[in-house]
Amino acid sequence: MFLILLIAAAALIFIICCICYRMAFFAPDRSPVSSDKIELPKGHIYEEYRDVISQWIREARAMPYEELKIRSFDGLELYAKYYEFAPGAPIEIMFHGYRGTSERDLAGGIQRAFKLGRSVVLVDQRCSGKSGGNTISFGVNEHKDCLMWVDAVVERFGADVKIILTGISMGASTVLMTADKAMPGNVLGILADCGFSTAKDIIKKVIRQMHLPAALLYPFVKLAARVFGHFDLEEHSALEAVKKSRLPIIFIHGESDDFVPCEMSRINFEACSSRKAILTVPGAGHGLSYPAAPEKYLNALREFFGEECSHESVR
Repeated sequence: MFLILLIAAAALIFIICCICYRMAFFAPDRSPVSSDKIELPKGHIYEEYRDVISQWIREARAMPYEELKIRSFDGLELYAKYYEFAPGAPIEIMFHGYRGTSERDLAGGIQRAFKLGRSVVLVDQRCSGKSGGNTISFGVNEHKDCLMWVDAVVERFGADVKIILTGISMGASTVLMTADKAMPGNVLGILADCGFSTAKDIIKKVIRQMHLPAALLYPFVKLAARVFGHFDLEEHSALEAVKKSRLPIIFIHGESDDFVPCEMSRINFEACSSRKAILTVPGAGHGLSYPAAPEKYLNALREFFGEECSHESVR
């Protein structure tokens, strides 16, 4: 009887972990995006900005770009697109959010960067777009990819290139998780838009939103990451990285964000040990601080990064 109960318990744990992995981490193979289809974020908060986001995507598709490719530390082919503002301009390397795409989440980032005189490397994170992979790791593996993109950009554009690491949502946490790492002096700072503090905190928050017991289910999620995703969900976090940050960081967050609470950026900001600034935008939902307050957003970046991260005089 005891053996039967033990087998039944193990089977139940296995099934729960399978479900957790599929829900939280698994990304199926992707079909190429149709050139006549525009994918927009889902949810009523985006309705007000649907037209402008669609226009940004159409404009981005019409821009010339150069495709870049690297191989990740674990053998995945990762892709990005380089949009040039002007030769020699500083470059923002941009990372999109959880289950997002570079086009959907960051098309407006290209136009915003151009307004500041910067070129853009728009990254398809692992499990998105043309990039390989089927396991999203909430920044644990993605921040290692970020470090490799920095090296690739320096190699491609030269030892004098100036770099800003930019991310939105999970992409923000991805770039924040590099803040305590040794990087080339080319990297001048980080822009983190609506990032979470730790994977544990955001996952438990989502579980509670599903009206399920977070304390009971989170250990199964963590185990699922280890068993099926082959990574430790708590190996590193944005919060731990900013405590030992080597880079200037500006945090931006919408105050009406109901997915990643604005409080998470405030927590990261308070913990940050390097030069820092924070901008919170009243009324802005998740990832909507720029379309909600574009001039405030641009002015905050100009003030924080100054002239050394701008090439505005070219145009």
